[in-house]
Amino acid sequence: VMAPIAAEFAGDLGYRPEAFLMAVAIGAGCDFLTPIGHQCNTLVMGPGGYRFSDYPRLGLPLSFLVVIVAVPMLMIVWPMS
Repeated sequence: VMAPIAAEFAGDLGYRPEAFLMAVAIGAGCDFLTPIGHQCNTLVMGPGGYRFSDYPRLGLPLSFLVVIVAVPMLMIVWPMS
């Protein structure tokens, strides 16, 4: 749903769309804050004995780490100009 919007947005700004599309792909795969955000989180909740409150406690620092690493790497691997 977001990929065409990101590609159009990049085109309107005069940038190449690859970095925007990769940002959408990374964001779609990195939902660590809730067990219902991604199917893998839901699958391991029961067998792992996790509670709903366990996800934001570990997922928030992990989400920050992904943002801190992904944004500079996107700019290095897929330069916008």
